[in-house]
Amino acid sequence: MEENHVNNTALNFDNGQLSYCGQDCRKIPPALQKMYGTKVKCLDLSYNCIETLKGLEQFSRLEELILDNNKLGDAVSFPYLSNLKTLSLNNNEIMDLEELVNKISKHFPALTYLSLLSNKACPNQLSDVDKDDSDYQRYRYFVIYMLPNLRFLDSRRVSSAERKEAATRGEFMRVRRPPTHEYTTPFTPSSLQPKPALRPLPLDLGSLGKHRGAYGKCSYKYTGKHSEGNRFILNSDL
Repeated sequence: MEENHVNNTALNFDNGQLSYCGQDCRKIPPALQKMYGTKVKCLDLSYNCIETLKGLEQFSRLEELILDNNKLGDAVSFPYLSNLKTLSLNNNEIMDLEELVNKISKHFPALTYLSLLSNKACPNQLSDVDKDDSDYQRYRYFVIYMLPNLRFLDSRRVSSAERKEAATRGEFMRVRRPPTHEYTTPFTPSSLQPKPALRPLPLDLGSLGKHRGAYGKCSYKYTGKHSEGNRFILNSDL
C-alpha cells in the first residue's frame, strides 16, 4: 500500500474512533494525519508493517492507541500525548523492556492500560519452556514499579498485592542483557574455558499466533484483510 494513499474501503471512522488495519503500511499515512488527526480519540493501526510512529503527534486528543501486529522495535520514538490511557503493542519486535517503559513513563503520563504480549521483552511461559510463571511475575513487578498508574497490564488487572510488592521489589526485577562486548571478544585459548550461563531473552513468541488483546473498551469493528474478529474482551468493571 502506498504510504501517501489511503484505502477508503479499509478505513472506518466513527464517533472519534479511527480504524485502518491490515494495509501493510510502514508508517502512519499522512492523509490520515491530515484528515483525522484532531478528531481521533481511539486509533487502531493493527496488522500493518509499521516501523515508525512519525506523525502520531498530530493525534493530540488520542486516548487509546492499538498497534498490535506491527514491526515496532526498540528504536521506536513516541510523541508526548498527555491524554493517552490505553496502549497495546502486542506482537511487535520490542526486546528492551527497560528502555520501552522509560519512554512510556516520559511520554504518556496518563497511561493506565498497557499490553506487551508476544514481544521478546515480555517473558511468557506459554512460548518458551525456559520461562515459567515466576519469570512473567517478575516482569509484571518491574513494569508496575516503573508505571505506578497502571491499572491493567497485558491480560490481567494489577492487583493491590502486586502493587505493594512492586513498590518494594520492582526496582530489582530489571531484565538485564549481557554487554555487547561479551560477544565480540577476540578468540584466545582462554575463550575455550567454560563461562557462566547467560540467561537468554525469551524466544520469539510469534508461534503463539495473533494474540487477542484482553483489555479496554473498544466497540469498533476491524474489517481489514487479516480480520480476526473482536480482539477485545469488554471489561464492564474497568
